Amino acid sequence: MTSEFLRQLPFPAAYDRRRFLSRVGIAAAGFFTAPGLFAEQLAATAPMMEGPFYPDKMPLDTDNDLLILNDSITPAVGEITHLSGRVLSKSGAPVRNAFVEIWQVDSKGIYLHSGDAERVRERDANFQGYGRFLTDADGRYYFRTIKPVPYTSNGIHRTPHIHFGISAGGKRVFTTQMLINRHPDNADDILFKRIADPLAQKTLLVDYKPIPGSKLGELSAEFDIVMGHTVEELGDGSIRGIGKKLGGGQRPIR
Repeated sequence: MTSEFLRQLPFPAAYDRRRFLSRVGIAAAGFFTAPGLFAEQLAATAPMMEGPFYPDKMPLDTDNDLLILNDSITPAVGEITHLSGRVLSKSGAPVRNAFVEIWQVDSKGIYLHSGDAERVRERDANFQGYGRFLTDADGRYYFRTIKPVPYTSNGIHRTPHIHFGISAGGKRVFTTQMLINRHPDNADDILFKRIADPLAQKTLLVDYKPIPGSKLGELSAEFDIVMGHTVEELGDGSIRGIGKKLGGGQRPIR
């Protein structure tokens, strides 16, 4: 599994970004054998709204390493997290070539978005804030990012989370948010509370595990996304709740 794979990787103090990502791509070939096994037991991942802070201006670097911008030698501040998982159909089959996007606040709780202008000058300029990855034949993806932090903005407190957008066949087909399992703020989070089914809530909760032997205190997190519909079922090309402005009187929720 992912944590076992990460335990076998060396994490030198002098981080060679391209070499590391190349090694990840090669070593990942052994992940997740027997795709679709026990598919009848899979629960569809609960959807969550995109919110208004999907980047309105993309960073110059949009790869799957959010800690290093281009050829910078200064990493972003935060708990380094190796985030991986699979994108699966509701039958449990891997979704190949799915376009996985993630975006999140930096260690200060600020998005990569002009609408977050109230604190934009304080933002960590070394944090990419957004990344993308194309899944392999087994539906796998990988990101290097930071563990999300809680924050309060516009009077709304949010539990730590990472936004996910999944596109396939040129269409956005799914959006959700990944939360930290057992975080004390989850119970009071305005969006998480809207999911009434405890089993559906559970599909969004992920454990962050320390990587043994890491001198940098790195973490691993594994999040499988099981889509409850297929691209064909969204034949009109619609994006359910994605990228739409909030209606009148609604306050932005991140």
